[in-house]
Amino acid sequence: MEGAVGEGDITVLKIAPEVAEFIASHRIARLATADAAGVPHAVPICYVFDGICIYSALDLKPKRVQGRALKRVRNILENPNVALIIDDYSEDWNELAYVLIEGSAHLVDALVDQGEEQRRAEALLREKYPQYEALLEPGCTVIRIAPSNVVSWGLTP
Repeated sequence: MEGAVGEGDITVLKIAPEVAEFIASHRIARLATADAAGVPHAVPICYVFDGICIYSALDLKPKRVQGRALKRVRNILENPNVALIIDDYSEDWNELAYVLIEGSAHLVDALVDQGEEQRRAEALLREKYPQYEALLEPGCTVIRIAPSNVVSWGLTP
């Protein structure tokens, strides 16, 4: 990360190319949220990175509850501060690597900016995950994470 520039309501971080590639190339991350009282909650998520923000959809994969009833969503509505970890594990500890992203999460749906951001995020998610042809409802709510800090370890430029 080399600095930040503003783009609309999002501060855009300049992320080193090898870190951006690590983020974009991985298929799962762990999202940590906290409620208003600071009680943490972490879940694995499918995501896509557009070079500026990370997007994850409220999809139709089996869950105990759906949509805005999910704990991660309720937490984001109470406290938008989140952390996302993307990592590589190996029994050869010389190959360990991770990227930790701290940022602000917001829900994006078809009512925001005439749905342009939501449609773009949905298209990127469908491109990355073929399963979303069946498990992603058109117009679904999407979580947008705008990174405010990125830390990496174990990556080589």
